[in-house]
Amino acid sequence: MISTSGLTKRYGSLLVVDGVGLDVRDGDRYGFLGPNGSGKTTVVRMLLGLVYATSGTIEVLGRPVPGQISVVLPQIGALVEAPGAYGHLSGRANLALIDAAGPTAGRRRDRRRRIGDALDRVGLGGIDDRPVRKYSLGMRQRLGLAAALLRSPRLLILDEPTNGLDPRGIHEVRTLLAELNAAGTTVFMSSHQLAEVEQLCTRIGVLDRGRLVLQDDLGALRGPTGRVVVQSADVDRAAAVLGSRVAARDGDRLIVADPDPASVNAQLSAAGLRVTEIGPERRSLEELVLSVTTGGSDRFDGAAARPRLRQPAGEAGAGAGESAVGR
Repeated sequence: MISTSGLTKRYGSLLVVDGVGLDVRDGDRYGFLGPNGSGKTTVVRMLLGLVYATSGTIEVLGRPVPGQISVVLPQIGALVEAPGAYGHLSGRANLALIDAAGPTAGRRRDRRRRIGDALDRVGLGGIDDRPVRKYSLGMRQRLGLAAALLRSPRLLILDEPTNGLDPRGIHEVRTLLAELNAAGTTVFMSSHQLAEVEQLCTRIGVLDRGRLVLQDDLGALRGPTGRVVVQSADVDRAAAVLGSRVAARDGDRLIVADPDPASVNAQLSAAGLRVTEIGPERRSLEELVLSVTTGGSDRFDGAAARPRLRQPAGEAGAGAGESAVGR
């Protein structure tokens, strides 16, 4: 669905993306992660033909990009950074303009229905004719998602799709993306919301300082570590029974260097100890990401800090407080 090889982007002497090899398969729910300034948005822009790569190759939907981008784009729904809209027009009017644009414009006779369906799916079906400039941030984000869904895309490329949404809105978007994926849409999502990625995505890639430092199925990455987590009301006695196998302790929880929860439980039960929770230890997505990444470009920790990236003329701005070209 998306394949890149040696994907590299330089702005003069500044290396922003360094030899990235993405492998997004048909049907994936792919989470694209990394600190601020790691190059995520630059990669997304290259996938959509908005920025040209310095070197390397890109294939999207089996077609080379940017060479056949005109064939690829009609099959993609995209939301990159903040959604754009004409502030003096209503949301419906904005969607009508988007649907009518380009050589592959949607059929006029079905336009009203398509717009209504898209607005219903993102929770804006009852919106009135107020201009978009009066929308809240969350409403604008929902409108951007509706625009991405107008033409029933095979592939969704989303950059921070839950930005500005409250907890209920985040849950609704997660449910919507899961439903779309179940119906055959591949989802590629860049996000800082690790909890959302962990609940939605089946595969992840992690970018750090322009390099892809991790890419695998999330289930494989979060497999058992070979240790057991034990929670006990008799934690002091449990620690004494388990002895040197106790690798760490946090309150009434023990981390035990043993791959078999059943044998640990049997040993504690035989000693007459109360076990309230036991199971294999698994690394969280946060732990995985922190283990392979360094600080983002919004940190300045003295002389060793990475220099702030400056945006070249002609590139669209990024969010406040972070690098424009390397987000």
